[in-house]
Amino acid sequence: MCTDCASTVHHLCTQVWLDRVSAMFTIEHGFDATTITLVDEGETPLGDDVVIHAFDDTVTVEQYDLDSEKLNKISITLTQLDDLIAALDLPEGTYRRDLTRSKP
Repeated sequence: MCTDCASTVHHLCTQVWLDRVSAMFTIEHGFDATTITLVDEGETPLGDDVVIHAFDDTVTVEQYDLDSEKLNKISITLTQLDDLIAALDLPEGTYRRDLTRSKP
């Protein structure tokens, strides 16, 4: 049993402290996917947990919407995930990533 969140599922549960702000997330490794859950513990209004499922070829992001009472879900390819990661560190603009790899 996890001492941080009392979960009985085998997982890693950790809290990260940055500038006195707590961010909690869990990581669970399954047979076909790794699942990461981002828990909103901040001040109200709180957002519902964000659940990320990482498969071999796809990543899905899910969040329940209380207003519509529906689960919102998007699926992106690993290339799109790489694009997103690259875009987080870039200023405004239009970019094209070179996906060719040099031979060793």
